[in-house]
Amino acid sequence: MKQVWLGTGWKMNHGTRESVSYARELAGYLAQQPPTVQLFILPPFTALAQVAEILRESPVLVGAQNMHEASRGAFTGEISAPILHECGAALVELGHSERREHFGETDYTVNTKVLAALQATLIPLVCVGEPKIEREFGVAADWVRRQVKIALYNVPTVQLEHVILAYEPVWAIGESGTPATPKQVSQMHGVIRGTVAEIYGSELAQELPILYGGSVNHLNAASLLTQPDIDGLFVGRAAWRVTDFIQLIALVERVTVGRVYV
Repeated sequence: MKQVWLGTGWKMNHGTRESVSYARELAGYLAQQPPTVQLFILPPFTALAQVAEILRESPVLVGAQNMHEASRGAFTGEISAPILHECGAALVELGHSERREHFGETDYTVNTKVLAALQATLIPLVCVGEPKIEREFGVAADWVRRQVKIALYNVPTVQLEHVILAYEPVWAIGESGTPATPKQVSQMHGVIRGTVAEIYGSELAQELPILYGGSVNHLNAASLLTQPDIDGLFVGRAAWRVTDFIQLIALVERVTVGRVYV
């Protein structure tokens, strides 16, 4: 059996009061219903420490939505990996397409952040995915393969087990996004795993969690998780209410009971 993952990133939503309420209700539910899947949530920076403390005794990993690659310095408004670790973060999302589009992040800056996160014992959750035009021109696989190779550049073999990849096609993200079909996701996850295998070997590549994110909801979650090479789901707005996230947990657990990976 391979661990199935389910998580949500809140983006620039939920202030501290909302975040604390969400975390408390989730902790209460999980105390009565221990999950069989690995859960994670990514609140805003301002609520990170409090949410992490509330969920400290729970099986939920709490993480951040971004970080700076330097451990300290004159970088006004930025947050370093050591600071995140001190706040109770266990993982950090890196390379989301919104960060790339709106804040100038590149494949190369993502790589420096991956290495910095690992050095601070944070799990980097690395987002990769192609824009719509790349898919229309038939080079989606080339685009994503390049992102994966650069993100993992100089990551030691012994550290690969602490990395998660998330395929999030740019055209599938957001309120106006078009969900990728299960077949499209499975095919791209195969490309991603094959790329990792080129670098680290097929055995380690098979162990690497590869999640899908992009307009995931209660209607398509089950069909996605029945496809090969999809190890979990990274959910946006469909899990921003704690009741919706709890429903997704129950759904994913029903779908993945007894799932065997070869």
